[in-house]
Amino acid sequence: MAHVPAHERREQLVQAAIDLLMRSGPAAGSTRAIAKELGVPQATLHYVFGSKEELYRAVIVELTDEFVGHVRAVEVPAGTDFESSIAALTARLWQTVIDQPQKHQLLGELELVALRSPKMREITAEHRVEIDRLTSALIEDTAAHFGIVPETDTTKIARFYFAALDGLITQHLTTPNPDVELWCLARIVDNVRTMVLTGVDTVPVPVPVSS
Repeated sequence: MAHVPAHERREQLVQAAIDLLMRSGPAAGSTRAIAKELGVPQATLHYVFGSKEELYRAVIVELTDEFVGHVRAVEVPAGTDFESSIAALTARLWQTVIDQPQKHQLLGELELVALRSPKMREITAEHRVEIDRLTSALIEDTAAHFGIVPETDTTKIARFYFAALDGLITQHLTTPNPDVELWCLARIVDNVRTMVLTGVDTVPVPVPVSS
């Protein structure tokens, strides 16, 4: 059998894991099953990654980087004004949900699995921070192009944006409703516009008291 460089084998194993996990879910993703998916000895997987946890970390990175790439690829400005530019970004991201729902589902499932693993949780948190940073920069650059100084911290706006989008993705995966989803996406864009252009008056939420 021809020798396969380690970096190439790593990419193959990550893709094999993604293919298997999308079909059967994280619970079915044993190292034996993933190695079988690619047709290599189980020892090969452990040699390349050391553990299933490390492989899962690599899968989370791969899936997250793919979606982050859609953010990086957006040109500034993406529309004729600030609001249409944010709408174009939102439409592009939502198209990935429509085109690749299984990947979004898998990423969500792995993020839940990561809550039980400090190492996986750390890598998930790092990529969430990177997504927030890129989105915040994109909002700032778009605003600057149109001569706008954001009235709200753009990191907060980015966090709001993806909190709303993540919730809508979950609803789409469980109970899809295209008309309502388009309405919600428009409201998300409108809220981002409001936060950037005029700021927001917030009502403080009482901090829960531990029992």
